[in-house]
Amino acid sequence: MDAHEPFHLHPLGGRKTTRRTFVVRAALALTGAASLPLLAACGGGSSEENPATEPAGDQTGGSTQASPGTGSSGSGAQGEPVRGGTLITLGHTDVPGLSPEDAGPTVEWSLVTQIHNGLLEIDENYELESVLAERHEVAEDGLTYTFTLRQGVKFHDGEEFNADDVVYSYEWYRNPENASIEQQSFAGVESVEATDPYTVVVRMSEPNAAFLIRGATAFIIPEHYHSQVGQDQYRTAPIGTGAFKLKEWRAAEYTLLEAFDDHFRGRPYLDEYRLNVVPEPSVRAIALETGEAHSSVWQLAVEDNQRLEATGEFTVFKAPSVSVNHFPLNHNLPQLAEKEVRQAMMYAIDRQAVIDDVFNGEAVIATSNIAPVLESWYNPNVKEYPYDPDEARRILDEAGWTVGSDGIREKNGVKLSFTCGVITGDQARRPEAELVQQYLREVGIDMQVREVPDASGGMRQGDLDAAVFNWTYGGSGGEPDPSDTLRSDGFNNFSHYRSERMDELIDQGLREVDPEKRREIYNEIQALVAEDVPFLYMMYWQWYTLYSKQVKGLPESALSPTQTYRKAYQFWLDPNA
Repeated sequence: MDAHEPFHLHPLGGRKTTRRTFVVRAALALTGAASLPLLAACGGGSSEENPATEPAGDQTGGSTQASPGTGSSGSGAQGEPVRGGTLITLGHTDVPGLSPEDAGPTVEWSLVTQIHNGLLEIDENYELESVLAERHEVAEDGLTYTFTLRQGVKFHDGEEFNADDVVYSYEWYRNPENASIEQQSFAGVESVEATDPYTVVVRMSEPNAAFLIRGATAFIIPEHYHSQVGQDQYRTAPIGTGAFKLKEWRAAEYTLLEAFDDHFRGRPYLDEYRLNVVPEPSVRAIALETGEAHSSVWQLAVEDNQRLEATGEFTVFKAPSVSVNHFPLNHNLPQLAEKEVRQAMMYAIDRQAVIDDVFNGEAVIATSNIAPVLESWYNPNVKEYPYDPDEARRILDEAGWTVGSDGIREKNGVKLSFTCGVITGDQARRPEAELVQQYLREVGIDMQVREVPDASGGMRQGDLDAAVFNWTYGGSGGEPDPSDTLRSDGFNNFSHYRSERMDELIDQGLREVDPEKRREIYNEIQALVAEDVPFLYMMYWQWYTLYSKQVKGLPESALSPTQTYRKAYQFWLDPNA
């Protein structure tokens, strides 16, 4: 969900294992994570080729010396795709569910997107791709969308996909009672109708400039199954149209998917797609280095990304992120409700020092909710917050927050103290939170840091005071709409920010179809974010995605490195790499 600048693909070669394989297994045992599969677990036998159309995969990178975990049904000579093997990916946190409703965070999304498809999908270069829809038409007034569906598509249980499934999915997402993460994606939708088994017509009460990118890319769920088992059961036993289907899921350990023989693109080359839960980033890095895993879905520590890139043993996708590294703040708390307090906090933090000390300089200071890589939408002319602790103290003094005997400010009996949650085992962002804690303490603000199992859920429910996230506040897929994060009723409005003016601007931005007029609206949204400081916006990361040189069929380029996982249906493992 990243970027709009030239992508850097590094064709790397020459494998050199620097640590013994037993190191990673010992480290995994210490962390309590599931052991990564041994060599035989990933291959050894061949799988029958599906006579259906085979996926056409681009190949990137050169071959490396032999490394474990391939398995194949052929020699791989001259770069020919081979069948078999298990792609092993790594995540930092437990997966709570596998329904489209669980697909917000990156790790969960990487699995959900293997199981499900949308009518349209956004590829790794922010291009809209027809998937379950063969084509679509938009009326000149922007009020009618007609989708012609692909025929012959099957769900994992063998049932045929048709227009009724689209209508059911879209109506489920739209229903306020379901509190779907996709509800805002269907703003302005008046009706969804199946005019025949393979045609769906969506009618709008008003234009929604983001509908194709937001609504039409929503994952489709099967009416015949989801309506019977309900959402709770579906989260643990999903059935989609994707290239892989659920085989086994062990909470806090791993999720194992297997190839779907009847996938409409043809059976994937891979036999299985596996994600192991490994919280410690250094252990994930060792797993990649020793060949025990092929890729880490969640970011490694920056120094490990840089070190592994320099070895020449990986295909590396790297691009500036459109997501914002930030601290959402619960505005329902009196100590965080005042704009002046939040502005003072921005002045109190030396964000460049955090970037340099914690992230090895691989980030740039954030200025608002939209990243500069989105050149068409980015507004550089907003209020700025250079590091200025004296200004922070002045603002707090004027706002009536006085320093107590313990050095912590208070006002009307309320301490300027709160707790920041960091996802358990997240060793990438905990040091960031601890450094911010020190800066805030210097101006009389007490921020305690504690680990929590679910930061996003805790913020949504108001159970946490603050957290540290990377999230997209407009910019996902190149679309600037921040409805679900900044609108008062947004599902991912983690700060519980309320602004009538912001709501008005967001609604105007969706209705406006003229690009220049839309740009003016989103410029004002960014200026309002900079003034109100709904959250402490820290930086825009440089996003890395690394793959073992065994993994072939990768895209040739990617403006959004994370989106490359969506193409796993065309990946294959080279036994000679």
